[in-house]
Amino acid sequence: MTSHSTNKLHGDLPSASSKTAAADRKELAAIAFERTRMPMVVTDARTLDLPIVLANKAFLELTGYAAEEVLGRNCRFLQGPATSPIAVAEIRAGIADEREANVEILNYKKNGEPFWNRLHLSPVHGDDGQILYFFGSQIDMTEFRRVEALEASENRLLREVDHRAKNVLAIVDSIVRLSNADDPLLYAAAIQHRVQALARAHALLAERRWTSISVEELIRQQVTPFAARASFSGPDIRLPASIVQPLALVLHELAVNAALHGAIAVAEGRLSISWNPGPSGAGLNIRWQEVGARTPAKSAKRGFGTVIVGAMVEKQLKGRLERNWVDEGLLIDIEIPPAGSTYV
Repeated sequence: MTSHSTNKLHGDLPSASSKTAAADRKELAAIAFERTRMPMVVTDARTLDLPIVLANKAFLELTGYAAEEVLGRNCRFLQGPATSPIAVAEIRAGIADEREANVEILNYKKNGEPFWNRLHLSPVHGDDGQILYFFGSQIDMTEFRRVEALEASENRLLREVDHRAKNVLAIVDSIVRLSNADDPLLYAAAIQHRVQALARAHALLAERRWTSISVEELIRQQVTPFAARASFSGPDIRLPASIVQPLALVLHELAVNAALHGAIAVAEGRLSISWNPGPSGAGLNIRWQEVGARTPAKSAKRGFGTVIVGAMVEKQLKGRLERNWVDEGLLIDIEIPPAGSTYV
């Protein structure tokens, strides 16, 4: 009985070797905490305001603070002007409930540089169940966020490029389908000139970084090569990139027709182009007026130029075109709906 009791007593008391092992484990844990590459802190949950009692080297390197600037302070010193109150509330709720919490929060380094911090908060309880500490680990997500944002931007860019490419291909498809010439050389030249008009509009968009383009700038670009004596008038109206190329082809075709068959082809002829916003200051109305233009033969009234202009205005731009021959010559009114332009 005595021997048994003695063995039980010895079993209840740690031996010298077990004490050494426990001490070794604590020392190894301290070394691991200090040397790990993951930033970590431990806060005292038994003290008001949860001051930091341990902060490893990785945490100090991440935040730029020295140990004496960190110890004894609440972690809120990492917050700054753009820190989300919602993220802060999540952290407070985790602390109040004494549970684990994972929060991504915008924090600030000592030098004021912001960084995205994926914080893992974990409570440490004693044998009696009372809260002792909170352990916090941090992962700097700034670079991940940057790459994520870059990928999202690239995806948007790819979608936009795809959209633009489809628009241009639809226009080119119309050019090829609607073009008509018995002579292969004339057919090739006709297509080439129209594609070049699209290319000039594309170059203008690229130069403006695919932002809005002035109506006057686009009209002058497409018309002036064929009609140096044309007159232009209208307010500053900006066109979104999506309609610049189809409208450019319309203007190009009208200018070519005027140069070959209309007012520009005769010495006394005059071309004037004016534009105004549509009703309520939205949309765009263009008036193309050729004074001295010759009335075309009936067979020429539905030529390629007429067909492509109508297709671009009605199908691509969702607008309306009205062409009238009056005593003075040719009058064309083009209406583009409100989504097509912005009045400045």
